Amino acid sequence: MTPPKDSLGVSRRNVIAGAALGAASLAAPPASGATPRPQQAQTVAAPPDFLWGTAISAYQSEGNNINADAWLQENIKPTLFVARSGDACDSYHRYEEDFAIAAALGFNCYRFGIEWARIEPNEGFWSNAELDHYARVLEACRRHGLKPVVTFNHFTVPLWFAARGGFEVDDSPQIFARFCGQAAQHLGGLMHLATTFNEANIQLLVQIMPGYAKFLPAAKAMIRACAKATDSPKFSTMAYADPAISTPLMQEAHRQAYTAIKAARPSLPVGLTLTTQAIQAVGPNSLAALYQEKLYGDWITVARTHADFIGVQPYTRFLVDASGITAPPPGSEMTDAGYEYYPQAVGAVIRWAHQAIGKPIYVTENGIATNDDRKRIAFIDSALASLRQCLDDGIAVHSYLYWSLLDNFEWTSGYSKHFGLVAVDLKSFQRTIKPSARHLGDIARANRI
Repeated sequence: MTPPKDSLGVSRRNVIAGAALGAASLAAPPASGATPRPQQAQTVAAPPDFLWGTAISAYQSEGNNINADAWLQENIKPTLFVARSGDACDSYHRYEEDFAIAAALGFNCYRFGIEWARIEPNEGFWSNAELDHYARVLEACRRHGLKPVVTFNHFTVPLWFAARGGFEVDDSPQIFARFCGQAAQHLGGLMHLATTFNEANIQLLVQIMPGYAKFLPAAKAMIRACAKATDSPKFSTMAYADPAISTPLMQEAHRQAYTAIKAARPSLPVGLTLTTQAIQAVGPNSLAALYQEKLYGDWITVARTHADFIGVQPYTRFLVDASGITAPPPGSEMTDAGYEYYPQAVGAVIRWAHQAIGKPIYVTENGIATNDDRKRIAFIDSALASLRQCLDDGIAVHSYLYWSLLDNFEWTSGYSKHFGLVAVDLKSFQRTIKPSARHLGDIARANRI
């Protein structure tokens, strides 16, 4: 099912699409038959410990996560979701197959999440069976020669946590840190890297989008329905919480979670990922600096003090003039997710992170929604070319993780947006490897950018 153009999703990919559609009624439609950009012939050796791989979230790939807040949002009326996640890619059971594919392609790393709603389905109750499940997942990942990069929270929270007010309640940092500590005690020795929140500043991104006010009534209606269904006076989800309340609490949650994970596993590098779109000034009196501040706020300080590394996750650029975010130039090529095709954002945000934060930089997500796999190959090549320029300039970059290995559940857009290197039949769950997967795998195996 094709999502309506005015749907607003929980993920950064959906939110950016909202920006493109909100500001871009001025933009020309994508040209048909756009010519893919050729791969640049010149390559350089990547650092010997460079991580090549893909990223995916638990909720979007595992399926049947019935104790998570997003499950209720999908199934409530009214809802912003155009489809239900259902079985998703059944990666909860088929993770070994996914790891085997990634390893055979030539990758040495796999970023994925553990699902809090499975591990603590009721407040204070820990499922040892689920902790053991994720231990087996991590062991399988390593058995296939893949270094696990684990995300403790990728947008979804347990339903009970959302019903008690989510990250708008004063003790939410302690509750989240308690989960992270419990999981790290059980799994810490199997992880290569860990991150607390995926795109911790997602709420700030939502707030700066053109047309946000237009979508807010529908989002609030969905949240009200969830509150009624759970008999909760303060139901709160991460994407639609009040950032003035939730952002400071999430920042404290990250700090406490960082400490808790370190207490369980002192040698484990623990980082933070942010949604990092390239913000570019256009014309006189541009508000680009203001929008940079609005997008990141105090998360820069948090990353400086409580992160061993920073994960950047670029997908496009925002052009900012004297009025705010403006439409892409007329005739700009657009992705199927509705925002501008701009793979050079990778290099731009690496440079920003290097200057603004000064911690080791990992590209923990980057990708394109398209049904034209030639365009995906061209996007990857251009993104890597911009990363290579950063290496040439002496900026240390430690990974390139493509979103995503699989075509998976893209939040409010359902299954209509295809970011994956591997297609998935949603009935048989058969995986079909695309040429772009082999292309990126060949680059990874050669370790040349």
